[in-house]
Amino acid sequence: MKWAGGPSGRLRLLDQSLLPARVRWLTCRHPREVFSAIRMLRVRGAPAIGVAAGYAMVLAARRCSTLARLGREGAVLAGARPTAVNLSWAVKRMLALRTLDAAALLREARAIHAEDADACRRIGLAGLPLLRGAVLTHCNAGSLATGGIGTALAAVYEALRRGRAPRVFSCETRPLFQGARLTAWELSRAGADVTLLVDAAAAGLLASGTIGSVWVGADRIASNGDTANKVGTYAHALAARANGVPFYVAAPRSTFDPSIRTGREIRIEQRGAEEVLAPLGRRAAPRGVPAWNPAFDITPARLITAFVTEAGVLRPPFGPAIRRILNTGSR
Repeated sequence: MKWAGGPSGRLRLLDQSLLPARVRWLTCRHPREVFSAIRMLRVRGAPAIGVAAGYAMVLAARRCSTLARLGREGAVLAGARPTAVNLSWAVKRMLALRTLDAAALLREARAIHAEDADACRRIGLAGLPLLRGAVLTHCNAGSLATGGIGTALAAVYEALRRGRAPRVFSCETRPLFQGARLTAWELSRAGADVTLLVDAAAAGLLASGTIGSVWVGADRIASNGDTANKVGTYAHALAARANGVPFYVAAPRSTFDPSIRTGREIRIEQRGAEEVLAPLGRRAAPRGVPAWNPAFDITPARLITAFVTEAGVLRPPFGPAIRRILNTGSR
């Protein structure tokens, strides 16, 4: 994403809903346009949503006459995708300035963007020593999902920068195919060795001994390490544990939510049935059949080998490790 111009400028977003068939940039001049882009997955990935929210608050401030009105705009924006904690985190950070000055808000939004890019780089450096053999990943946690080089894919990009070429197996990620449409697209453009597989084939692949480690991102992490990520992640974690394969969650500090104790407290976003019944707009099920479509599931902390953050690698017990990085780092 890009901010064009100064305090009176606009936000430009790559429309991820059209990839890989078409590359189109959206121009947002109103906060509700950013809300729609987030809700409709034109921009997605927890860190990227947080960055977009920061810029959306700049757009909102230009239309608000009071801080109370700006707060209401922020509340609407934060409700676009309730599971991703980075969204509400960024809105709260912008509101904490207690100003309607667009220039001051733009400086803060740009700081959020720059901090995320730096966090991604640090995650990549921290994760690089853990990269062994082929990688399995789920959904998209690369450059499209962040303000930098990604979270789960950051170590892969760092390896590529050093002339290494780790093989990446990308699960297609039903029902919206983020792994097929986004991860495979960005990795192939970067010159990576990427292979696509259906989600249900991951367990068999893990059992085959082909995969050295599983890498995923996160949308919200509880204080005990329970992690919300794209639906299907839990199944991959179970299969990884059954086959002795390390399972890594890569995420910045802003994705950890100390206000919740366990994953049971994480609100799981439920999306429309048509995403399952008519994937990519083509009907695949009989009319009249319902669908259950949670956007995320919860992976228990006990199945996670380590968290890879910009503050380093966190290993069990996760509670004290998470408290330490949140107490020593800025949020």
